Amino acid sequence: VQLQASGGGLVQPGGSLRLSCAASGFTASAYHMNWVRQAPGSERELVATITRRNSTDYDDSVKGRFTISRDDAKNTVYLQMTGLKPEDTAVYYCNTYFGGESYWGQGTLVTVSS
Repeated sequence: VQLQASGGGLVQPGGSLRLSCAASGFTASAYHMNWVRQAPGSERELVATITRRNSTDYDDSVKGRFTISRDDAKNTVYLQMTGLKPEDTAVYYCNTYFGGESYWGQGTLVTVSS
């Protein structure tokens, strides 16, 4: 099982980024897939989830600004982020859980700064 996150970078406040999480070794559409972020000096927090039935859920801090989606043909999960704020600065991880194990990608850094 591997999760490869990409798409992070430096963006100005109000800007947009799209993160990608390429899954391998399992079928992403069969499980809940999460984006989790960790800001410097803070705990990890769940940002967004997409279920195997394609329903989605978001932390209140990103509702209306972030959209999680999945491309089953590419076995990839995305996080479209718009209206970025400095407080969105964090390392973003994709995550899933099955078979009693939690799997994490390596993280991609998003920095929102002018």
